[in-house]
Amino acid sequence: MQSLLSPKDDTAFLSTRGLSKSVTLPRDVFWRAGERRPVMNDIDLALYPGERVGLVGLSGSGKSTLLRALLAIESPDKGSVACQGKVVRPASTAKLRWYRQAVQYIPQDPASSLDPRMSVRALVAEPLVRLRVECDPDERAREALEQVGLGGAFLARKPHELSGGQAQRVAIARAIATRPRFLLADEPLSGLDLPVRTQVIDVLRTLCEERGTGLLLVSHDLAVVTTLCRRTLVMDNGRIVEDRPTAELWRAPEHPVTRDLISAVSQLPTCAYPHCNAAEVVPLL
Repeated sequence: MQSLLSPKDDTAFLSTRGLSKSVTLPRDVFWRAGERRPVMNDIDLALYPGERVGLVGLSGSGKSTLLRALLAIESPDKGSVACQGKVVRPASTAKLRWYRQAVQYIPQDPASSLDPRMSVRALVAEPLVRLRVECDPDERAREALEQVGLGGAFLARKPHELSGGQAQRVAIARAIATRPRFLLADEPLSGLDLPVRTQVIDVLRTLCEERGTGLLLVSHDLAVVTTLCRRTLVMDNGRIVEDRPTAELWRAPEHPVTRDLISAVSQLPTCAYPHCNAAEVVPLL
């Protein structure tokens, strides 16, 4: 496959080059074609093995479109996505089996991704079976559930028997069962109350630290990103307008959208990293 990475980027695990995408808006009158609006504009991005990166922005900024491109479920108009230098394009499961095993997705709403007819054991083991991972699916499912703090007693349960926090942890277990190198998480904490959010954050942090798994956390909440990510990307109008260490971005936001996102946070949560000093950040709020 064609290599996209230059020598300075050859350590990147995931990368994009010139990624662009436009959508057609609804037509205002029936005889005139709808206007084309860009939702991604020439995005160059590099995500490195084991790093945790936040992707934030207002609604409509292009975060979800970028995520779909990285997941190889939507083709860009221009540009490419690469994994370790190999071009990734939407294709059949068979052709992308190597990529689906290496990069897994944590959905925003686990209820929409968990088949209500299946047991937790079957749900967590399903990616292993579909991707033909050489392992004992039942044993790997049990291991993944234990890693997210759910014991074997949950194996026989159905999704309707789970709380919101338990369902999200099952979704995470399903994502990590293939032992991926990178997780792409789309607002995984939305809809959860504060205690459950804290539990899920702890699960994600522990998984990444113990297994060296990379994480791209898509969120509109900078406070959540601060608890997990050392690096933060800010999107606005289809472009990445800031790409800096999280603590530096908090101390001195440069783009108006970043300042708006920070001002929306009423209280900075306990930070996961000693380099991010809450005392330095709170005066900005």
